[in-house]
Amino acid sequence: MTQFERDVEERLVRYASVDTQSDENSATQPSTAIQLDLARMLADELTAIGAAEVTVTDYGAVLATVPATAEGPAIGLLAHMDTAPAYNATGVKPRVIRGYAGGPIRFPDAPDLVLSPEIAPYLATKIGDDIITASGLTLLGADDKAGVSVVMTLAAHLLAHPEIAHPKLRLAFTPDEEIGRGVDPRLPADLGVDFAYTLDGGALGEVEHETFSADGAKVKITGVSTHTGTAQGKMVNALHLAAKLIELLPQATQTPEVTAGRDGFWHVYALTGTAAEVELSIILRDFELAGLAARGELLRTACAAIAATEPRAKVTCEIRPQYRNMRYWLEKDMTPVTLAHAACRAEGIEPVARAIRGGTDGSRLTEMGVPCPNLFTGMQEIHGPLEWISVQDMAAAVRVCLRLVSLAAQA
Repeated sequence: MTQFERDVEERLVRYASVDTQSDENSATQPSTAIQLDLARMLADELTAIGAAEVTVTDYGAVLATVPATAEGPAIGLLAHMDTAPAYNATGVKPRVIRGYAGGPIRFPDAPDLVLSPEIAPYLATKIGDDIITASGLTLLGADDKAGVSVVMTLAAHLLAHPEIAHPKLRLAFTPDEEIGRGVDPRLPADLGVDFAYTLDGGALGEVEHETFSADGAKVKITGVSTHTGTAQGKMVNALHLAAKLIELLPQATQTPEVTAGRDGFWHVYALTGTAAEVELSIILRDFELAGLAARGELLRTACAAIAATEPRAKVTCEIRPQYRNMRYWLEKDMTPVTLAHAACRAEGIEPVARAIRGGTDGSRLTEMGVPCPNLFTGMQEIHGPLEWISVQDMAAAVRVCLRLVSLAAQA
């Protein structure tokens, strides 16, 4: 086992055990105080390994500097600390499966749960690797504590080996990426870099410079509440209207479970309320802005139709921008992408350009003037109990980043 493999494994197991789930219903910054537990841990660790300018900002990000040992562009390396609200992330118990021999993987706390190459074809390519999963009752949190582990391992190595030529590196570990709040407006200036990379990608070799464009919608339906015994001709059930609204939206071709590749979608991910009042949380995704606008108009039209069928109800639809396809900016200057491709090839890894069916902090940073493509970490089956990652993939990400910053010093 290499030193990088030992280091990324130890860090991921340790970081994943800290609950850092974000909460989109919170108005605080960061959205949950528990994210600061990991932030403080990382700040202390950065100080201990000799990083400079270590700080935890008032918006909850951890920032630090690995001082330059050579000339070159200032480069940012980012990963997010929070885990997704989509699945239980409390009480994570990471476990390491040494030398995966193939076939199904079962989980100690959920005996009926099975991870197999039939479910996750990428797993079949990892025979012999060391695989990390959770115990079956939680997600693992490799999204994106794997990225945090990669960046921390790289920083520790560079600080311990000042003979390695590299430009100034700025590190950032952000909160609330999973709820679309990872990039505070102050972050670009606080980073102060020429370009950056998020370590928030999947399979070995992925270098991503294209993401979805994304909007988020809140639909509120207020009905008429009255006692059920005397409801005839009076009650307007907001839950029933919400169900009708969902049925009006295209089901067979435009939801996540029936789309892939470059198809966009709409997705109702939360419905809360009572017969009196309901709120639906909906995300809209498309790779092109025209397609995203069309999905928003479809939702507004559906809401208007529901309101027209029941004038006693009140239906409101608020759509807000979340992030935009980073391709619109990166295609004007592919320097950071080209550098990442060269670093992969120098490590014997063929880079894979794939559009992300999602977004990263890099989407927002790129839009805000800091070009920021996304690099692989190895994370798979994220946001659920089958989440897993190869230790060897994480170590490969460290090697690619090391090569990248060394190449940048020669540029």
